Amino acid sequence: MKSFVCIKYVPDTSEAEVKVNSDGKTVDDSKFSYDINDADNYAVEESVLIKEDKGGEVDVVSIGPKQSEVMIRMALAKGCDRATRIEDERIANHDPLMVARVLAGAIKDQEFDLVFTGCWAEDDGHMSTGVALAEELGVNHASMVKKVEVLDGKVRAHRELEGGLIEVVELELPAVLTIQTGINEPRYAPIRGIRQAQKKELNVLNLDDLGVDPSEVNLDASGVILESLYIPEIESAAEFIEGEPEEKAEKLASILVKGGLV
Repeated sequence: MKSFVCIKYVPDTSEAEVKVNSDGKTVDDSKFSYDINDADNYAVEESVLIKEDKGGEVDVVSIGPKQSEVMIRMALAKGCDRATRIEDERIANHDPLMVARVLAGAIKDQEFDLVFTGCWAEDDGHMSTGVALAEELGVNHASMVKKVEVLDGKVRAHRELEGGLIEVVELELPAVLTIQTGINEPRYAPIRGIRQAQKKELNVLNLDDLGVDPSEVNLDASGVILESLYIPEIESAAEFIEGEPEEKAEKLASILVKGGLV
């Protein structure tokens, strides 16, 4: 079985203050640490689990700078076989459709059974790249997948819906699956795997190498216009109501009436 897994290099902003640069369209990332997108980590694990169960190969595809090769090597250390890193300043990286077109350019001329992506990106919150990738490749897809069963010529995907409901669908292969967190338990890369990863193939390509027309994935082609970034301002604060239960209820009712909420 031949699989691809698409991963993204994202910043960890949980412990760093986010500051918008003077251009109003970028942020100061000098204090950020970067790593694999969380949902993509589960996608890597799922692709390797299926390889271990069914045999075959897993190729990693990622768009990002040279610094992201550490992340890519970790995916190789966990069991993926080879990787492609795409770097080109002409790509409109803020647009998931443009990203999907570039990823498709790295995959479409090869035979494959499954393509895995994370269900969403931590940095921009988009959840559409994987679905758009399926459209660009002209194959079936299932999103928010919590369980995968590979059948003869098909894949059975258990999709998470609203309210914790699960939908089970069967798709003809090839197919794209966007993986939800919690589907598995991502492994740590073993020391031996890390050493072996240094010897595995990692190709660095640009749009010309992929045969992707820059005019189809650049800022002019994008339907998403980034006008400005800003830190949301706090316009109100929580008010704590003190007193006995009866007093609290009376005060709350008064506030709601004055605010025109009841």
